[in-house]
Amino acid sequence: MSRARSATTSGSVPGAEPPRVLLLWCPDWPVIAAAEAAGLPPSAPLALVVKGEIFACSASARREGVARGLRVREAQARCPGLTVLPYDADLDHRAFEPVISAVEAIVPGAQLVRPGTLAVKARGPSRYYGGEVKAAEAVLEVVAAAHPAGQADDDADGVVPPGAIARVGVADSLFAAEQLAKARMRGPEDVVRVVPAGRTREFLAPLPLSVLERPELTTVLRRLGIDTLGHFAALDAVEVRDRFGEDGERLHALSSGRDPRDVEARTPPPDLGGEIVFETPLDRVDQIAFAFRQVADDIFDRLRAATLVATAIRVEIGLEDVGVRERSWLHPRWFTASDIVDRVRWQIQGNGRTEGLEAAVERIRVEPESVDAMSRHEQGLWGTGSDERVHHGLSRVQSMVGHDGVLTARLTGGRMPGQRQVLVPWGDRPPGGEKAVAESATLPWPGAIPGPAPSVVFPEPRPVVVIGPDGASVEVDDRGAFTTPPVRFGIGEKPERTSPVSAWAGPWPVSERWWDTAARSLQRVQLVDEAGRAWLLVLVAHRWWAEAVYD
Repeated sequence: MSRARSATTSGSVPGAEPPRVLLLWCPDWPVIAAAEAAGLPPSAPLALVVKGEIFACSASARREGVARGLRVREAQARCPGLTVLPYDADLDHRAFEPVISAVEAIVPGAQLVRPGTLAVKARGPSRYYGGEVKAAEAVLEVVAAAHPAGQADDDADGVVPPGAIARVGVADSLFAAEQLAKARMRGPEDVVRVVPAGRTREFLAPLPLSVLERPELTTVLRRLGIDTLGHFAALDAVEVRDRFGEDGERLHALSSGRDPRDVEARTPPPDLGGEIVFETPLDRVDQIAFAFRQVADDIFDRLRAATLVATAIRVEIGLEDVGVRERSWLHPRWFTASDIVDRVRWQIQGNGRTEGLEAAVERIRVEPESVDAMSRHEQGLWGTGSDERVHHGLSRVQSMVGHDGVLTARLTGGRMPGQRQVLVPWGDRPPGGEKAVAESATLPWPGAIPGPAPSVVFPEPRPVVVIGPDGASVEVDDRGAFTTPPVRFGIGEKPERTSPVSAWAGPWPVSERWWDTAARSLQRVQLVDEAGRAWLLVLVAHRWWAEAVYD
């Protein structure tokens, strides 16, 4: 085993033994979790994206020049075979939960620092296993057994050695242990590093200020000729506090080997989920739903015993030779056992696909993703009237016709009336979330028809004719003006009769996605027929269509 450099003091109370912290760090954990969920090998070039920038990437992607902070297009230019996925923080936590449980089984009192990073007090485990190195090796052994899919490939930049999913650092403080675990490795066996007690400050001294992750402080200190933690720790603590405030004082203590944070054991969440594993994979939906019914009843009973209701669940389905397919499901009220079975059935069928399954099902696991106190969902003394009947009726119809069989409308943004609505399955949230849809509806949308909005928007535009004085179809010239004024209007491609036009306004041009070769240009017109009904018409490729009507 490789031992880290040593120091003379730890910054702890004189005469007292410094606290010892054992920190487990899993490099590239977001990438490992995302690759496993997507069914990709750990060696695949993969990048996770947040707001159009690379948040994390795999070792193979880094070897091609991909780095955190790059724009997606630049990363794909450097690595043409790069797989890009959105970063999912919830997935990080879910995937790390088995690792936490495995560590807690042999070392009590684990603290989750963040997904992929776990800390425990080292003194007890070191006495039980016969030393800090042996305790760290025991932790690594259970982690490898709990998450074998995360075995990393040979990383050329030295972050992860071949076959290692995690590394361990042991030091006198949480900060020092994390820096020790993240230090560059010198070989595959260098997965456990220990700073002897009382020598943490010397280990931290040569580290650069960038490890504090405070760019603004780093810039100021470098201008003063201070570029390492040792130089920063040599400053007077009172002067640092006066100049940089409480945050600077805390960073000075970290640089000196004193970490005010203590390792606090987490409270394990109650296991409210349920799982069924089929020894022989099943490929019939009715058999799977019948077998899962008892698991759904158990989940509902555990929730009820905890006086909770589930308003969102996550369903994980393991498919033979395919991998895991998972999805989150919402409910407008709360899930009953029958509702849980319905969601499992719909997910297996592929949201209404009944001609066959993608593959035989090996296991199913359901976890309540969002729970609420049962008291908030109790019915009133006399029930909830019509709302209760609406919920019951829609849920009943949805259970018969499928998840996409009952849709509700949301108002969203768009330039055309048909674009201002989005249909969402009953109980689901709209794409992007309720907040994004509501904000989209309030945006200016230049080029949109001003209010009032049409009373009826046709699901599909209807063909119409607009005729000029010469009996020919009205067109729009290059300057955006009518070639002839509209005088008659009829519904249909070849209407039996046309009616006089009493008024019209427009045309107003719209050029959609002008930078795209598949873009289209159209003209919009408001027209009033002889009956006083107003129409919103669209001219596309020399053909007139009725998009909406004002009643």
